[in-house]
Amino acid sequence: MIYRNLLLFIILVPVFVNAKTSICYGTTARGSLADGVELPYSGNNFEGYSQFARLAGRTYVHSEVYAIVTASYQALEKTNPKKVYKYAETGFAKGGEFRPHKTHRNGLSVDFMTPVVNNAGKSVHLPTHPFNKFGYFIEFDEHDQFGGLQIDYEAMAAHIMALHKQAIHRGHDIWRVIFDPNLQPNLFSTQYGEYLKSHIQFSKKPSWVRHDEHYHVDFDIPCE
Repeated sequence: MIYRNLLLFIILVPVFVNAKTSICYGTTARGSLADGVELPYSGNNFEGYSQFARLAGRTYVHSEVYAIVTASYQALEKTNPKKVYKYAETGFAKGGEFRPHKTHRNGLSVDFMTPVVNNAGKSVHLPTHPFNKFGYFIEFDEHDQFGGLQIDYEAMAAHIMALHKQAIHRGHDIWRVIFDPNLQPNLFSTQYGEYLKSHIQFSKKPSWVRHDEHYHVDFDIPCE
């Protein structure tokens, strides 16, 4: 019976295995990557923003970032089981210039699409397709709404906290999170707000693009 239950656990629970060890060089704005690892396209509570972008090689990260991101999704399955998440642009397998982004060059940068709920209050994925530049052209209004969808600050705050905890668990950290400064108070008013204010460095000034439909995370991992 024990072996049968163990076999069922192995079959039913997704385990993201990565055998490569990446090496990052330089900085997120001027760097490169060796042995980058492609993020899994989907899991029980997450998915990537585009199969097309995946085929174009735009979803590679440092192996430690891979471990942090996938472990955070697995942790959220337990702490926030009704929430779903979507990641977006990361970088190329060898890093380097990654247009139109100014960073994402050494495997340590990841964009995550902003979690949302529909009119029924259900957690759903923000739509990402070629007609809205895979989500990057979305603009939320003054009520944090877009097309019947509302920003889910609780889900977003829980995700950032999970990323930080997994980074610390692996001996690393989060360098910064870029998100629209005007919207950050809504994150800090969640049940996870005090944790975020104590542990996460958020952008203080508006970026060259608004960063409301996604939040940019740079991880603090040693590079050559």
